[in-house]
Amino acid sequence: MIPARYAASRFPGKLMQDLGGKTVILRTYEATVATGLFDDVFVVTDSDIIYQEIVNNGGKAMMSKKEHDCGSDRIAEAVEFMDVDIVINVQGDEPFTDKESLSKLIEVFKTDADKNIDLASLMVHITNEEEIQNPNTVKVIVDKFNFALYFSRSPIPYLRDKEAGAKYFKHKGVYAFRKEAILDFYRLPMLPLEASEKIECIRYLEYGKRIKMVETDVEGVEIDTPEDLERAKKIW
Repeated sequence: MIPARYAASRFPGKLMQDLGGKTVILRTYEATVATGLFDDVFVVTDSDIIYQEIVNNGGKAMMSKKEHDCGSDRIAEAVEFMDVDIVINVQGDEPFTDKESLSKLIEVFKTDADKNIDLASLMVHITNEEEIQNPNTVKVIVDKFNFALYFSRSPIPYLRDKEAGAKYFKHKGVYAFRKEAILDFYRLPMLPLEASEKIECIRYLEYGKRIKMVETDVEGVEIDTPEDLERAKKIW
């Protein structure tokens, strides 16, 4: 499921911007389908413009019936009555979505026979100081088993001892959920930490869900700003 809203706060209309002759959202949809990993792929949107863009290019799209604050809520509404076990959330601004990373996420659930993992997500090791300090880059810290401890827009951990060997990881907004976990998310109210940071996956931690983080070295470009779009055009 690819949640896609038109009115992004930092870059309104970004999903309909041109990237190498096709829109960002169509590039993301086609890249996701091209992995061949999924039984089905849908764009879920509140925008008739985005809906028509996907459908008119032979893709599958669904219109949200309600107003939603985040992509997870939008997906939960869409899958509530679907017969599915695992749902993957690929962000609409991720045109460089790759098969290798998504395969690692799916593998988490294949080896979780006791269903101890509620959801899985991706992280990338970062060393660039500007990116570490950038509040638009969500950082994640994990335990020794790579379960998420916390997500923040602040640099975490704080390096009081720079010789301790701690690493910084950037959270990539790609998730794999058990269906019941995303429906729980949909039904549970937002708590103060999520509201403060504006990071939706904090809600899972606040309610005691377990998030398995999977390290990947495939970063791509998330298109959050006009500058990101220009960087993406150079790569494309």
